[in-house]
Amino acid sequence: MLYSKLFGKTVKKAPSDAVLTSHKLLYQAGFIRESTAGRYFILPLGQRVQQKIMNIIRKEMNKVGAQEMLSPVLHPLSLWEETNRTNTTGFELMKIKDRRDMWFALGGTAEEMFVDVVRKFRPSYKDLPLNIYQFSLKFRDEIRARGGLLRVREFIMKDAYSFDGDEKNFKIEYKKMWNTYGKIFEKIGLKTIVVKSDNGYIGGEYCHEFVVESNIGETTFLTDGNKYNAHLDVAEFTRENINTGEEIKPFKIIEQPEWVKTMEDNVKHYKLPKSRFLKNVVYKNRITEKIIIAVIRGDLDVNKIKLEHVLDAVGQLEDASVADLKNIGTKPGYVHSWGHKKALYIGDLSLSTVKNFIGGQKEKKSDAINVNLGRDLKFDHLFDIALAKSGSIKESGKKFIEKKGIEVGNIFQLGYHYSNKMKNAVFVDKDGKEKPFYMGCYGIGIGRTMAAVVEKYSDEKGIIWPESVAPYKYHLIGLDLKDESIKSKVHKVYKELLSRGQEVLFDDREDVTAGEKFADADLIGIPYRLVVSKRTGDKIEVKKRDENYTKLVSLDKLVSKLS
Repeated sequence: MLYSKLFGKTVKKAPSDAVLTSHKLLYQAGFIRESTAGRYFILPLGQRVQQKIMNIIRKEMNKVGAQEMLSPVLHPLSLWEETNRTNTTGFELMKIKDRRDMWFALGGTAEEMFVDVVRKFRPSYKDLPLNIYQFSLKFRDEIRARGGLLRVREFIMKDAYSFDGDEKNFKIEYKKMWNTYGKIFEKIGLKTIVVKSDNGYIGGEYCHEFVVESNIGETTFLTDGNKYNAHLDVAEFTRENINTGEEIKPFKIIEQPEWVKTMEDNVKHYKLPKSRFLKNVVYKNRITEKIIIAVIRGDLDVNKIKLEHVLDAVGQLEDASVADLKNIGTKPGYVHSWGHKKALYIGDLSLSTVKNFIGGQKEKKSDAINVNLGRDLKFDHLFDIALAKSGSIKESGKKFIEKKGIEVGNIFQLGYHYSNKMKNAVFVDKDGKEKPFYMGCYGIGIGRTMAAVVEKYSDEKGIIWPESVAPYKYHLIGLDLKDESIKSKVHKVYKELLSRGQEVLFDDREDVTAGEKFADADLIGIPYRLVVSKRTGDKIEVKKRDENYTKLVSLDKLVSKLS
């Protein structure tokens, strides 16, 4: 490719709102341009990288028997209504009506579509296991699109869906996809950590994210430094006992200064740690409008994701408003740990770790002390609804370390979540009876993966692409091009490389200085820079993008290496 003809040249300045390295460099180097917020043009250089990534994915998926296909971008809204996901997505569902007054959703994820196409064939047990995948545009009306390609509203995803007859066979497929993803990211050049995560609006009981460790990532996970890695949303930890050996004291309502309102005020007034106090966090289910009061130990925070799973209300909880609190007879700072009859109380496991809690019946000038589980706090069950944090102790006894990373892929167990909700989502088993599919799904964001590569492979000069996904292998630079002999020589090198099937970006511009060409080459980040000039004589100067030294080689030697 002649650089003079390339659509999308380098620029010196990054967008004013660009904070992340990948956003700045992909823009400056001519790989992307923003259309509207969260939607990007992928320019020719960027498209070549995306295609390299997709080809690696395609090759590894095909190796394990997955089959590529393509589903429509517009999903009949009736399919989403079958699974009730019109109300439970983690993003605003984008809808459109056609000229026949039929409603569609712009595909944000495609579980319903793939169930629909498979059930049309009424497969038998002989057709299973089945794993079908696609590369398709996804649309998610995210509230805040930011970070360049890391959080967008429109993007290409590789999404795959597996169909098995039972859980036993599904687990074989799940492990196969786990291993396949490891190979994919290794070939792309990314070291990933597999992190236990939350299925969220996708459904099912468990999933795992493939995370590239990075301080700019939106995924926060906890690790014990060994085999346990879990997203903050699902991380499990042991709540240490605070004072369980203490004797239970009589419940009392005592006077308390009016200024004691917050947890920090309690610590200051009673001169005791936060763990000795009760904390109440109030939510409203936006679908049912039910008020939920989560009761937890004062030094811990409520994990809304865990609470939603306890209530079977994924994606439905929101912070209660002042009006909501008034509706149950209270106000901010005066929520009780029991007794609000219009509310549903859920208690955390930490309530069993303290004797003689303080708090729970806050009034203007009084509060409760010596509050104890079973006598004063009464729950049928306690649940794990607490947010784990750095330093929390897992049952193994090891302390957690908190890390951040970029999610580049995920694998989900779906089980019977969709096949039980969608009519005729069945296969015919050996006994001739119809049985529901046992499903899984598996995704990789292509643009997000490209951005993650740049975050990991770059320096102060620009991008340093791994060879496996670089837009071109060689960046050929011609200097002193007004000299016809030099011009002829560099064009000869270009043609020879092309004849050998090599990918070459040739900077053939005659009115640009050597410094500008070298700066552009460093910014674009192609693995090998080749220079032909008066200074190189009969040789070609070769430099790897990630090395500081150059060497001179003959064209014959370069060509023989390629052979």
